[in-house]
Amino acid sequence: MKSHSLIAGLAAALAASVAPAAHAEQVFNRIASFAVADNLPDGVDRKAPTSSEIIAATADGNTLVYSDSPLKAIGFIDITDARAPKAGGTVSFEGEPTSVAIVGGKALVAVNTRESYVKPSGILATVDIAGRKIDASCDLGGQPDSIAINKDATLAAIAIENERDEDVNDGALPQMPAGELVIVSLKDGAPDCASIKHVALTGLTEIAPEDPEPEFVSFNSRDEIVVTLQENNHIVIVDGKSGTVKSHFSAGTVDLKNIDTKKDGAIAFTGKKDAQKREPDAVKWLDDDRLVIANEGDWEGGSRGFTIFDQTGKMLYESGPSLEYAIASIGHYPDKRNSKGVEPEGLEAAKFGDDNLFFVLSERASIVGVYKDTGGEPELLQLLPSGVGPEGAVAIPGRNLFVTANETDLGEDGGPRSHVMIYERGEGTAAYPQIRSADKDGLPVGFGALSGLAAAKDEPGKLFAVSDSFYSSDPAIFTIDATQTPALITEKLTITRDGAPAQKLDLEGIANDGEGGFWLASEGNADKLYAHAIINVNKKGEIKKEIAIPAELRAGETRFGFEGVTTVGEGDDMVLWMAVQREWKDDEKGSVKLVSYKPSTEEWGAVRYPLEKADGGWVGLSEITVNGDYAYVIERDNLVGKDAKLKKLYRVALADLKPAKLGGELPVVKKEEVRDLIPDLKALNGYVVDKVEGFTIDAAGNGYVVTDNDGVDGSSGETLFFGVGPVNAM
Repeated sequence: MKSHSLIAGLAAALAASVAPAAHAEQVFNRIASFAVADNLPDGVDRKAPTSSEIIAATADGNTLVYSDSPLKAIGFIDITDARAPKAGGTVSFEGEPTSVAIVGGKALVAVNTRESYVKPSGILATVDIAGRKIDASCDLGGQPDSIAINKDATLAAIAIENERDEDVNDGALPQMPAGELVIVSLKDGAPDCASIKHVALTGLTEIAPEDPEPEFVSFNSRDEIVVTLQENNHIVIVDGKSGTVKSHFSAGTVDLKNIDTKKDGAIAFTGKKDAQKREPDAVKWLDDDRLVIANEGDWEGGSRGFTIFDQTGKMLYESGPSLEYAIASIGHYPDKRNSKGVEPEGLEAAKFGDDNLFFVLSERASIVGVYKDTGGEPELLQLLPSGVGPEGAVAIPGRNLFVTANETDLGEDGGPRSHVMIYERGEGTAAYPQIRSADKDGLPVGFGALSGLAAAKDEPGKLFAVSDSFYSSDPAIFTIDATQTPALITEKLTITRDGAPAQKLDLEGIANDGEGGFWLASEGNADKLYAHAIINVNKKGEIKKEIAIPAELRAGETRFGFEGVTTVGEGDDMVLWMAVQREWKDDEKGSVKLVSYKPSTEEWGAVRYPLEKADGGWVGLSEITVNGDYAYVIERDNLVGKDAKLKKLYRVALADLKPAKLGGELPVVKKEEVRDLIPDLKALNGYVVDKVEGFTIDAAGNGYVVTDNDGVDGSSGETLFFGVGPVNAM
């Protein structure tokens, strides 16, 4: 076993995943995204849930085939032009496709047709890809999960999971009937149903030996099949020709230190978990003797990483939490999943040029780790942004392409749909991440949900950001060096009240107070007992003053409050301006307030800002910042993907900001469009995110934008941070 150093592993992962690439270096960048809903058949509700779970590619690399369990279908995508994928239609089944593989012009589809957990059943269907029709099917005798094809396309292996019912006895094993492995011979891409071998896997494991639950299968070039038994925490190797078990071993446990284990609204790598069962999901052969497993730890654990074994069961490498650290350093750590962490689930392995690569898919962080197989300790090359919940992947080395299938569809809640995402490898630099954090004491500074920006007065490229109430136990100000690529979070300053991290804050805006500290805008929410407020903190992050909104504002308040704060003037002449996100009870529809407050006199006032008309969803403000003779605001809708229509930067002349007293008639300001941000949000070829929440202009006059990734909760976790150049030139 090669020992793993926690600190050295972290440093290597960070350096490899975010360092700018040399000109000749080969990197993956996303070139296209395909919303699975675009492949829904005519007559089906466009909002119907969809999923892309397991994905495969034809030999020429021009067609993708994915399983869509909610639709009970497989879908086809034409990627002849990989930068412009096209819907290719679907084929439906009387059951739920769980996996798909391709042999020649045929798609072999494992379909779950079970009547119940105790009466599992399934078929292996053969689909003609050109004709989009089912040719034949074989009875598998149980509920299938994964399918794999050997190198010569003469054998198929199917994991028959016969999965447990998690509502019975808390999901504890055993729950019969037992799962098994099925091997079927192929002739010209078609399964020979009469050749099916049922390989029993009972009596092998320490955990529930009478109830193996096969999860994933993979062939090496010697036609040996590796099978993971996830809940049994076991690995089995079977001879594909004879169907005999050659070897088997426990996946073992891992001791985890310096991990975040508390679901407390703070990222703190201070906990530990000993003897965590790996509970592997996907498995891939790296060569004929070594295999890698993705340790999802879905049942009892949270083992957080991946492990390389030889086929005798000797452990050659254990990643520990190193991938999780690298993920945290780019803002993708899923804090609400602390008991299980980033949950590596899917794997792919392929040779691109001279490089043997493998890809680790983190379901909960929506990230793909790209690793170079060195024969010893793997080298983390990149972290690729994926859609929500990457489940399956396929490499197409002949076209320098890599594809992920992302199963989560949040369309019913107004969130992103399931997507298939396409990446191309070529010379250049990695486009993502656009922002990352430095480490402190050998551990990453976790961040996310960045919701407001401000700029240092005299240092070009030095910015400040705040995180919102997702991190309720650790409200913070982050210092950003935007002169680096990607931008670097260099410091984190926790906001404190009476010496402890302040509670009941939802920080949405930040501005310099002229004395080394900051003014912060906190958005209220009566359901959470949060109050709308303006807060003044010193340079140590200590709260010195909290200013509640006056009765005239409270009378009409809703939870959509202050989304930004900025200052005009200095000293006793300083006036704060806050942007209210949406209409309050006393506002006319389509009009929101820009609220003023003068600290020296404690005077409040406001003007009205006219919103664009919503084209679905709602429209509101997300930021306000003053530079020169103008106040700049972000106006946006709350829609994502193709539904997103409005993400724009506007400006209002300061001469027009003449506040009237609250409670009376308020003047309406005029606005001028400065920049449509949707092209910027499409630049990385993902779906358009909804929460463009931060904007500022640095000391050199350059504008910067940041998006709120919702703490990777109901989101892909992508934080987009980009410059828009000199603002006065727009």
